Amino acid sequence: MKFEMQKANMLAENIYGFIRFVHKSHENSKNSFFKNTDKMYQIKLLIKEYKFQIIADELLRINRYTWDEKYTYLLLDSFIEGLNIINEYVENNYNELYIFTARLYTLKNISVSFSNKV
Repeated sequence: MKFEMQKANMLAENIYGFIRFVHKSHENSKNSFFKNTDKMYQIKLLIKEYKFQIIADELLRINRYTWDEKYTYLLLDSFIEGLNIINEYVENNYNELYIFTARLYTLKNISVSFSNKV
């Protein structure tokens, strides 16, 4: 179970990284090559709507000392739902949002590693 805890904590850290990356990209978009900052703002809204920050906080909290399988999978299901929506949005607007595909790919692969539910 120690391995599952580490995976959950790694997922939480990558969620934090994705959130920071989106916020920094949106803040710097006025000075960079992005033409349409509204699409980047939409990703920020989706992150807020699907409560990625809260999910990451909870994943770290519950898996800090012991593995809580039931609650982790509940949080993971909520996260995957939001991740799929964001991924679809990025794919539909690939020309403007291609920069987020690598982070989404990483998050998706870490999430899939939990698919071997007992």
